[in-house]
Amino acid sequence: MAPLGAALALAGWGLPAGARAFAGTSTRAAGSPIAVVAAENEYGSVASQIGGRYVHVTSIENNPNIDPHTYEVSPGVAAEVGSAAVVIQNGIGYDTFMNRLEAASPSRSRRVIDVQQLLHLPDSTPNPHIWYAAATMPAVAKALGNDLAAIEPGRAAYFHGNVTRFDSSLGRWHAAVASFRSEHHGVAAAVSEPVADDLLEAMGIVVKTPFRFQADVMNGNDPTPQDVALQQRLLARHQVRLFAYNVQVVNSLTVSIRADALRAGVPVVGVYETMPTPGYDYQSWMLAETEAIERAVLDKTSTTRLGPAPRR
Repeated sequence: MAPLGAALALAGWGLPAGARAFAGTSTRAAGSPIAVVAAENEYGSVASQIGGRYVHVTSIENNPNIDPHTYEVSPGVAAEVGSAAVVIQNGIGYDTFMNRLEAASPSRSRRVIDVQQLLHLPDSTPNPHIWYAAATMPAVAKALGNDLAAIEPGRAAYFHGNVTRFDSSLGRWHAAVASFRSEHHGVAAAVSEPVADDLLEAMGIVVKTPFRFQADVMNGNDPTPQDVALQQRLLARHQVRLFAYNVQVVNSLTVSIRADALRAGVPVVGVYETMPTPGYDYQSWMLAETEAIERAVLDKTSTTRLGPAPRR
């Protein structure tokens, strides 16, 4: 399971200085696409947008209907990592299987973008779901552009141009977050675990669920009876305006609390650890989650699961 901790702050929502982690080597035929392997499909989405027609992207964790913590490595995945020119992984203990795969097929030329290292985050970072923070993917996109340009210098302008376009494409999501924050700052929410805490906090929403409870659920531990009772009171007494529920990691307790929320008339918003399919890219996924939260607060509408991505 993922490590524990309080949500990563979104101060500034700006592009941080980043550093890439390099490992390894791979070979490919001249003119063939650059092989990129992403541990999670949200990173694979960004890689596809930056590399365009010059990359072949494989996303290992890409099923929004299963618990990503139960992933088991297959020989096919090991072979993909072994032949990759670029690998992207989250770090913070979230996808440690990637380190084992890379060590099993060492390479001097393989470029590894470890997002934890890219953002200079310590191992003690409490919330590993860092893709919900606005600063994360611009840093990943920039690192990808630099790595792909280093592999194919003749296409550097193409890759860097895609980075610029990607950054611009985040504008609608950022505007939606800023608008909600300015008009509804201080709204309270309960959560099952800290999956979308960074987004909620960026929207100005105060997460009332004790982090001890969130961390216990995230790590597969039983929360204390006191924390369970507090969570139930938040819902029963309408002390929160929504309940953000991880649809991929469920157990009898979280199912029960989700039922409590619906019974009390507290809207439920389903949040994800891997990007929903079909039709989503990273930007449309983040915007869809933001709009679902807004509907919960303004219209008292539940979005328990995201449907197919809307045409825009």
